[in-house]
Amino acid sequence: MSSSAADAAPLSSISREDWGTTPEGPVDRYLLSNGCGMRVALLTHGGIVQSLEVPDRHGDPANVVLGFDRLRGYLDNPGPYFGALIGRYGNRIAGGRFALDQATHRLPVNNGPNSLHGGTAGFDKRRWSATPLDQDGTVGLDLRYLSPDGDQGYPGALTVDVRYTLTPDHELRIDYRATTDAPTVVNLTNHSYFNLAGEGSGDIYGHELRINASHYTPVDAGLIPTGRIAPVSGTPLDFRQPTPVGSRLRTDDTQLRHAGGYDHNWVLDRQGDGLAEAAQLTEPVSGRTLSVRTTEPGLQFYSGNFLDGTIAGTSGRLYRQGDGLALETQHFPDSPNQPDFPSTVLRPGQTYRSTTVLRFGVETR
Repeated sequence: MSSSAADAAPLSSISREDWGTTPEGPVDRYLLSNGCGMRVALLTHGGIVQSLEVPDRHGDPANVVLGFDRLRGYLDNPGPYFGALIGRYGNRIAGGRFALDQATHRLPVNNGPNSLHGGTAGFDKRRWSATPLDQDGTVGLDLRYLSPDGDQGYPGALTVDVRYTLTPDHELRIDYRATTDAPTVVNLTNHSYFNLAGEGSGDIYGHELRINASHYTPVDAGLIPTGRIAPVSGTPLDFRQPTPVGSRLRTDDTQLRHAGGYDHNWVLDRQGDGLAEAAQLTEPVSGRTLSVRTTEPGLQFYSGNFLDGTIAGTSGRLYRQGDGLALETQHFPDSPNQPDFPSTVLRPGQTYRSTTVLRFGVETR
């Protein structure tokens, strides 16, 4: 390579800074840059994506995820799960219980009568060990958490490894891996809230969303799946074509009333077990786009219904209903109690693997 070509090559980087202390120990903040205008900040507390900067169609960067600028914000306001790794079980388990191999396991209930996102002290509140990565123009962070047998009521000691990778192609790749020493259930995801116009800029109702799914799992009033897999055709949950998020929120529809908006699992149209497109999100004014690819069978689209204007985020602005949306790749909610859903059981000798790729770009005019 000539010296001029080497000088022109993007310089990725990763650095670490102290970010405070929790009862579990000190918290580090890792800053990743791909040298091409994209930067990500990750916390060892909860494996949180604390900020994610990407350029718009004019090359101007903005943070496009909701969160806080200090550790205290996450400790005082864990409920929204801003940017966090979720486990052992992402989404809801009905009644806080499930049966596995003739044994019933009881979990903490923290969402009405149900268990949500791993319980009262899920992976989002844990301190993860971290190892930085930097090779061949790609930077990343390996995170590990050892979840003991009985953690939040779940059986088996679970070893969880999550790798965040930032590429020169404006991709944030998340690879999950887990093993257990006893039969258990696992469903890991990340709970970032996106606003492609920029964090604190207002609502996401003008974002255009396409979801590659012709079916979804309807829920009851407690947001627990009924067990049906229903077509989206003819419902406000049909996002097979790009549709503004807010265009049908006021529709008189039972599912939207149950959730106060969108908080549903879409059954992805996919072939095989590899990476497949799940969703495409576009913000027309900035031109920023987000493509979501995953190995998972489902996608939870949540339109920020429970943000209530009481929490000030990174920008200092209050987060109100609809100021961010989540696209959580996953197995289906309540699968341990739903025999017709894809299984989330993990046994000794097996390895749980899951990958999600978030690719950011711009739509030019």
